[in-house]
Amino acid sequence: MQKEHEENAHHHGEAVEVIEVKEFTSAYRWQHWVRALSIVILTITGFYIAYPFIDPSSNAEPTNFLYANIRAIHLVFGFLMIAVVVIKTYLFLFGKETTYRSELLSLKNLISPKIWIQQLGYYMFLSKHPPLKGVYNPLQFMAYFGMYMLFFLLIITGIVLHVHVYHEGLGGLLYGMGRWFEALMGGLANVREIHHISMWALLIIIVVHIYMAIFNSVFAKNGSMDAIFSGMKWNKKH
Repeated sequence: MQKEHEENAHHHGEAVEVIEVKEFTSAYRWQHWVRALSIVILTITGFYIAYPFIDPSSNAEPTNFLYANIRAIHLVFGFLMIAVVVIKTYLFLFGKETTYRSELLSLKNLISPKIWIQQLGYYMFLSKHPPLKGVYNPLQFMAYFGMYMLFFLLIITGIVLHVHVYHEGLGGLLYGMGRWFEALMGGLANVREIHHISMWALLIIIVVHIYMAIFNSVFAKNGSMDAIFSGMKWNKKH
């Protein structure tokens, strides 16, 4: 349901009405935060796997399996991440709800030079925010596109590394595919390097994503950042 409210700010002496609209569904918000949590856990555990910076206390009995436990956590959240990314990609391409159709509609902004120029000017405080089709401006869309390319690169390299440790079950099922990608990337050492570099690139994009979200929330004053928590944002009534 849409609710109309009167903005406290005034333009040319007249009150501006804004409408509370649904921006993100609860399912969309849940997958966003599951993905965010997975990235945090995978980053911390991934750093530990690459360089174990904590050693368990010495014990004559084989009971302190800290490294194995960290790797197990990494695997659990890795497969959770795969599930969320695959589901989100499917919904982006084929979802019927307004949220997903609006995401796909954002492609129109990507091919408009005028919107690109206006959007860059907005971020440099030189122009107003351009009218957009869909939910993302072209810079946001490119950031999300790059993020998902990195997700899939991390997933593929992660699976290749996984099948070299676990040879039965899912690891055994994916072994043939994993070895094919391993050969394509020039060997296991290269796979591991690509996995690490992709994670660093993803962290950079996430920092930019958070900055852009805060920027739009502060200067647009339409609750765009609040929407990922509540699902609602505010649009001016035309």
